[in-house]
Amino acid sequence: MKIVVLDGYTLNPGDLDWTRLKELGSCIIHPRTDRALVAERGHDAEILLTNKTVISADTIAMLPSLKYIGVLATGVNVVDLEAAKKHNIVVTNVPGYSTGSVAQMVFALLLEMTQHVGHHAAMVEQGDWVACPDFSFRDRPLTELAGKTIGVVGYGQIGQQVTQIAKAFGMQVLVQTAHPEKYRHATDLEFVDIDKLFSDSHIISLNCPLTEATENLVDTAHLARVQQGALLINTGRGQLINEKAVAEALEEGYLGGYATDVLSQEPPAADNPLLSAPNCLITPHIAWATAEARQRLLDIVVANVAAFQHGTPQNRVA
Repeated sequence: MKIVVLDGYTLNPGDLDWTRLKELGSCIIHPRTDRALVAERGHDAEILLTNKTVISADTIAMLPSLKYIGVLATGVNVVDLEAAKKHNIVVTNVPGYSTGSVAQMVFALLLEMTQHVGHHAAMVEQGDWVACPDFSFRDRPLTELAGKTIGVVGYGQIGQQVTQIAKAFGMQVLVQTAHPEKYRHATDLEFVDIDKLFSDSHIISLNCPLTEATENLVDTAHLARVQQGALLINTGRGQLINEKAVAEALEEGYLGGYATDVLSQEPPAADNPLLSAPNCLITPHIAWATAEARQRLLDIVVANVAAFQHGTPQNRVA
């Protein structure tokens, strides 16, 4: 079977091995593919693999040989699933590969906002400690996490991991999830509605999927509920927040800080209001990208393709 990878570079910039995928068929791997080239590059492919390259209904209609679309990620919004079903095309994703890495990133962002390690290391490098008359130099307030309340929005695998790490720091945890009844056994957790979570948390971590219900979840109304100086962390999707509203909350000072690994448009437009907002820490969508997580991702991608070829597709979403 002919396999075409549309955008393999972010998964494997050269430090991983494509050999096991190539053993499954004739394989062409493109580092990147412009949306306008998808039909051309996939015209005779039976298996098409994509990370963020959009595969629309129009494109699917132009690919008569296509039998399978594998998404090299968990989110599948880049594929028109209804069109895939209409054309009897199997679609799979890769769930759970980056749980530990994303949860780790939540606390990397949180610790940078509360301990300012990178900032103070840079100050040392530029000579501020050398010029200081005291043995201890700091120019930003430092915050201890123990005893603080973190509100975790979303209680899937990542939300659960974030909760465990927060407890290890001695934090109190509030959880909001669409289906709290599924976790009645978790008697050590407090499940609350979204309004209470926003009003009672010192720190809010967004770990929920992007759906119609969660798009623009963090808007002006919810931001008006936060405690003065609260911190907001987003490792989910950029569209979970209203970026203009968050930028305004940072400008006005009642939101103490926003740290995000995701934006509504990636790479961002130069006029994104968060790029110039105060107390805003942005990383370039790297939470998923540890070497260990990417290797797991590639392993599952290969297993997904092999399972499809054997007539027993796994991780199927359409």
